[in-house]
Amino acid sequence: MALLFCDAFWGTDFIDQSGYEAILQRLHDGRHMCKDVEDLLKMRALAEEKYGRDLVAIARKAEGQTEIGTIKASFDKLKAEIEKAGNLHIQLSERIKEEVLKIEVFREHQKEQRKKLEEIIEKLQKPKMMLHKKTMESKRLYEQRFKEADEAEQAVGKKTNVNTSTHRQSEKVMNRARLCRQAANLAEKQYRWNVDQLEKTSQDWESTYRSACEVFQQQESERINILRCVLWDHCNLLSMQCVRDDDCYEEVRKILEQCDIITDNNCFIKMKKTGCCPPAPIEFQCYSDVDINGGVGRVETNRLSVLLPRMPSSGCPEAGSNLGGTHTPAQQRGGVTEEKYMVSYDFKAQEDDELSVSKGQVVTITEQGEDGWWRAWRDGMSGLVPGTYLTKISPHSTHLAAAHPERNPIK
Repeated sequence: MALLFCDAFWGTDFIDQSGYEAILQRLHDGRHMCKDVEDLLKMRALAEEKYGRDLVAIARKAEGQTEIGTIKASFDKLKAEIEKAGNLHIQLSERIKEEVLKIEVFREHQKEQRKKLEEIIEKLQKPKMMLHKKTMESKRLYEQRFKEADEAEQAVGKKTNVNTSTHRQSEKVMNRARLCRQAANLAEKQYRWNVDQLEKTSQDWESTYRSACEVFQQQESERINILRCVLWDHCNLLSMQCVRDDDCYEEVRKILEQCDIITDNNCFIKMKKTGCCPPAPIEFQCYSDVDINGGVGRVETNRLSVLLPRMPSSGCPEAGSNLGGTHTPAQQRGGVTEEKYMVSYDFKAQEDDELSVSKGQVVTITEQGEDGWWRAWRDGMSGLVPGTYLTKISPHSTHLAAAHPERNPIK
């Protein structure tokens, strides 16, 4: 059962306004509640607008231009749907602002309506309070006058019973009693008139107050209803936005289902392929087996021609030096000729048939091989040493036997 304001907010006495003040406080609190809902919706609208603009900015700043194939299509679709979601959030912000405007209009309308009723109540409240005050004063005066009249009449009765009183005194007492009674009658008449006027004013006030209570209760019902509807619509808008966001990203998921690794790799290969087979390997070519025309001759399998040691400061080898593959006159004759050579560079043996020598030592050469390795004797030991590491000792020749000292022998 619905209770009514007009049956529950009366004062405990004639001048008590606690019921009316309780209703006004409720309306005041309701107005603040409307303002709080407006502020909430405004902040949510600003948040949605900022979020939407951020999404649009993110979608537009993202590049991804270097990608190809189906993954590029998926990424482009994601950017497009993010921008679409951002625009939807901006539209949601505008819808929320419309709801805020609706509450503002409703609140202002109720404020004007309530203000008119409050002015009417105040206009009736002041005369009512003034008449009540006059009525209470006239009542007090009425009671006082009747008390004085009763006392004067009692005094007349006492005088008439006493034989000793003079005629003049008796008349004086009687005149006073008569005047007091007249004053009492006038006070009674004024008191009755004030009571009647107060009754009329009270009836007008009560009727107006009852109507105002009905209007106030209707306003409160409308306020609760519109706030409930606005909040309900707000939740619906947010739910719809969630569905729209999901629809946007569902579109991305659909195109991601078409993304294929093999397709993208094939696309890249077709666009950027450079060759179908690896290049031929680089083979070693022996320097001594390269003829003057650039052709490749016979490759020695037993031992490579010696690499030259580091070049001395003079640069190129001098004339008369023995390079790999050259023949001395003794070799050409097929005889065995022992010749003395000085070691120009240190050499450490790396195989069993090699001989370690040091710079400055003198060795005896008994055989000069075509591969650049010469057989040398020193201190009763025999072994192979690089011919380019040796310099022939001849008092009649100033030519060096070593060539290209920057190269090292390779086995």
